Amino acid sequence: MTTASSMESPLATALSQLRRAIDQLKLSENDWNTLSTPRRVLEVAVPLRRDDGRVEMYKGYRVQYSTTRGPSKGGVRFHQDIDLDETVALAMLMTWKCALANLPYGGAKGGVAVNPKTLSLTENERLTRRYTSEILPIIGPERDIPAPDVGTDERNMAWMMDTYSVNAGFSVPGVVTGKPIVLGGSLGRTSATGDGVAISVREALKLRGINPDGATVAIQGFGKVGYWAAVALEEMGLKVVAVSDVNGGVTGFKSVSEVHAFVEKNGTVVGMPGTDRITNTELLHLPVDVLVPAALADSITEVSATGIKAKVVVEGANAPTTPGGDAIMNDKGILVVPDILANSGGVIVSYFEWVQDKQNYFWSAEEVKENLNSILMRAINDVAEN
Repeated sequence: MTTASSMESPLATALSQLRRAIDQLKLSENDWNTLSTPRRVLEVAVPLRRDDGRVEMYKGYRVQYSTTRGPSKGGVRFHQDIDLDETVALAMLMTWKCALANLPYGGAKGGVAVNPKTLSLTENERLTRRYTSEILPIIGPERDIPAPDVGTDERNMAWMMDTYSVNAGFSVPGVVTGKPIVLGGSLGRTSATGDGVAISVREALKLRGINPDGATVAIQGFGKVGYWAAVALEEMGLKVVAVSDVNGGVTGFKSVSEVHAFVEKNGTVVGMPGTDRITNTELLHLPVDVLVPAALADSITEVSATGIKAKVVVEGANAPTTPGGDAIMNDKGILVVPDILANSGGVIVSYFEWVQDKQNYFWSAEEVKENLNSILMRAINDVAEN
């Protein structure tokens, strides 16, 4: 699936990292052949009737990378640039993430190659329901459990659950996670990935002998992961000094809540009064204690890694670092917390949601956070000791 021209594609990156792990663990070529091959790949055509009556066709995907440990688990992405290779790569990373957290899941990923910003609310619903219908034969609470990802949210999950339930003839809340609370969602799910990133930052600083209280953090990406990570880090006593989105970044703000309020009104962090504008590359090179890449893949490359001054890098996004970038950070002595550990909070709390749906017994927000911290701390300690 890879070519010489795509050596820094998410799939090429994931396969390169897997090869290094295979070699370091001295596993066999049989293991490589098994672990580097997805279990099931589905590509579907997703027709959408636009509000003006036009019918457009979009490509949809669902990849179930592994079902060895249990049902496969992974998000659904609505993004114009996704393709099959990226979906396979993300499903592979979900497999390692679930195994690292010791969850009874394999990895999966899916999505539609569409820009959700071009869809009206009714078009988004029709596209979501049709995509669900196309992948319906291979999903289910005991087979494959979708969740929100880039370009989707709890509303999309409600539509997916309803579409599946209509076909089943009864309500099946466990078919997806990341749902609204009233439909069987879990408290704490919205902030879970960001909460996990913050826990990883705190523990990584301790491993480097740096007091987390007052430590400085720059976050690339101010979406569902970056924003909630910033909130949690501020609550822990760290200082978030820079954030960015696709339009660029800002420094000089007093609090994360002020930035969020500006974004809610203006749709971007750029232009906030009293702040200084920087580029996304400049954010990567700020002299901070911690850098959190929480945007899309391949932001830290062989080129951009050379200017990184942070002592710790905690990967909030999926596959934000290329093999070349990783090698440079290793040479510089930067402690890197990989994405399959750092951003596993989302799938951990998704697991909690699935368990609650199966039991029809729901936990308090405090119980969710306590159990998230427990599982993530165990995984962090396991990695640190090995």
